[in-house]
Amino acid sequence: MGENTEKTRYSDAELLEFKAIIMEKLRIAREELLALTKTLSGGNANGTDDTAGTYKTLEDGSATLEKEQTNQLAARQKKFIDNLEAALVRIENKTYGICRETGKLIQKERLKAVPHTTLSIEAKNKQY
Repeated sequence: MGENTEKTRYSDAELLEFKAIIMEKLRIAREELLALTKTLSGGNANGTDDTAGTYKTLEDGSATLEKEQTNQLAARQKKFIDNLEAALVRIENKTYGICRETGKLIQKERLKAVPHTTLSIEAKNKQY
């Protein structure tokens, strides 16, 4: 080992470690998206076929709001999945974990917390 040479990329073993984390996050994210999609296509999933007209208008309004929120959650989840899949591509290309602004390695702790990030804390802080 050369003394004080800064690493320019993560080792293959480290990349495999990150890949495992991302694969697990992807699995969970896809399950959550599936659940959200089922909720959206299921209509009244709670099984109460309540035909009492008094609360109907209120229920319609809240059902619309709920559907909108679920749609937003599903869209956010899809974006998260896309970002995780892009991170897998970077692992394959061995460019994973390199900050797109500074070109330096992103800290391991940050990558474990936010595995799809492409910015180091240093670069992220400059954005504000």
